[in-house]
Amino acid sequence: MYNTIKQRVDAAHTIVIIQPENPDGDSLGSSLALEEILSDLGKKVTLFCPIDMPKYLRYIAGWDRVVGEWTGQYDLAIIVDTAAEALLQKTLATRGAFHFFETHPVVVLDHHGELDEEEPANDLPFPHDFILSTSAASTSELIYDVAKQYNWPINAQAATNMYISIAADTLGMTTQSATEKTFQTVADIVRLGAKPYEIETKRREYMKKPADILDYKAKLIERIEYHLDGKLATVHIPWEDIQEYSDRYNPSVLVLDEMRLVEGVEVACAIKTYPDGKLTGKLRCNTPVANLVAGYFGGGGHSYAAGFKIHESLEALMPELLTATDKALKDYDA
Repeated sequence: MYNTIKQRVDAAHTIVIIQPENPDGDSLGSSLALEEILSDLGKKVTLFCPIDMPKYLRYIAGWDRVVGEWTGQYDLAIIVDTAAEALLQKTLATRGAFHFFETHPVVVLDHHGELDEEEPANDLPFPHDFILSTSAASTSELIYDVAKQYNWPINAQAATNMYISIAADTLGMTTQSATEKTFQTVADIVRLGAKPYEIETKRREYMKKPADILDYKAKLIERIEYHLDGKLATVHIPWEDIQEYSDRYNPSVLVLDEMRLVEGVEVACAIKTYPDGKLTGKLRCNTPVANLVAGYFGGGGHSYAAGFKIHESLEALMPELLTATDKALKDYDA
């Protein structure tokens, strides 16, 4: 089933692993897990992302090995956790990268198979081998299946990174995407050395906030607005806030879960605006429509967690966001 990636890996000596430009626990965890596996196979591995790793991910050992410099000195590129052009725009604009993709083997490992049939799950504009598992709860679950099939080594650090990846994309094994097979995979990687208690303790320690960040969280909560009879909650985070706070704590992460836990809310969206006219939306949902709402704006992700970025004003976005959310919820109910 996974012969293509085995053939590509066997033929390569130097490999670059590329994350999408909205790095999260799955993309970073799966990249680091794959780095461990491929390194134990004797490969020279580079981790690439043109976006700095968010501070909330820096409890994960190895985050600082992800580089933003593209040398092009690779035999193979492996893209993890996305097959969407919109999430690789900075990578494609990096000097030499697009030419590399057109002239070298590229493998895409993804598990986002939940998009509407009218929306492409894979729109990358260069030749590539697309390996998709719509049943995997995270990219690491797919990587585990590949490694298991070909007896690739999974050391304790790789197992740890796989657990981080799976836990991140299933909200600690609590979403519908966490299947019986996912739990079995977790049992296997715990046996291989992952220690969930230690991982979660480290994550919680890193998530502790200084007092002024808690004060800022209170201000964000006061800004939350409700739409569609309370089904959609939104909060706006202007550039001034991003400048002041994001180096220490991602503002949207502060409130998204709080918004999602309000009675009646089905979709929560944190909207950031930037001085170059860019606007980003991060979605967290109780009803599995996040990918459909994000897809309306050319973004993507999971049914419970997704995102998008556009060049549009906040005033222009809001009616469109209401329309997209309303349609997604009505289609889901139908």
